[in-house]
Order: sequence, then structure tokens, then C-alpha cells
Amino acid sequence: MTRKRQSVSSGTVWEAMAGYSRAVRVGDHILVAGTTATGPDGLVGAGDAAMQARYALDKIEAAIRQLGGRLEDVVRTRIFVSNIEHWEAVARVHGERFAHIRPVNTLVEARLVGPEYLVEIEAEAIVGAGEELL
Repeated sequence: MTRKRQSVSSGTVWEAMAGYSRAVRVGDHILVAGTTATGPDGLVGAGDAAMQARYALDKIEAAIRQLGGRLEDVVRTRIFVSNIEHWEAVARVHGERFAHIRPVNTLVEARLVGPEYLVEIEAEAIVGAGEELL
């Protein structure tokens, strides 16, 4: 099996500044960096943890698709919330997207890159892992 490395960027300023990729694929594994609700014009969903979670998951899914995977291939997610009071709203959004996929998940309170960011999500996928979910 070839272990060719592929990567994608979502174009945020932090990727170039800090020297990382939005997602990297090696073999069948896709790893997606911590993803916030940052769009081309900056923060999306100010003050709304659920909206920020949806936007971050959309970015994660797009990165996985660019690398040949699908959301159904996700086997692990990690969620960081800036205030634990947002856990349920964010968990419900995760449930909307992953109810039939059921990856392992961790949700913790953490300090994020700025006070305006309420949630950050990372994911791991194994291409083909979701075949039985179709």
C-alpha cells in the first residue's frame, strides 16, 4: 500500500502562519485539524455556539471530501467549547450530523483562539469505514 501524503487548506490565515494544513490524508487515514467557524470574512455565527458548530462541521466535511472521504468515514471527533454551558447545543448539532455514523467523541471545555470563538472541532476518518452505513 502506498502512503502518499495529500493535504488541503481552507485558506484561513492561521494555516499559513502556523504551518499546518486543514486536513492531511496518508493512506486511508484523514486527519482534520481543529476547525472553527472562520469564513472568508472572519467569524461566522457570533454568539451562537450551534451555528459555529454547524459551520465547523461543514468545513470538516468539505476537507474530508476533497481528500476522497465522506462524513460517514469519520471514526473520531473532538469538540472544544470555550464555555461548558454550550455543551448541549453543540452536542445536539453533532448528533444531527453523526446520529447514524456514531464516531467516538470527546467534548471538553478549553480556551480557544479568541473569545469570539465558542467551539472548535477536529475529526479523524478512515476512508471506506462508512461503507456499511450506506
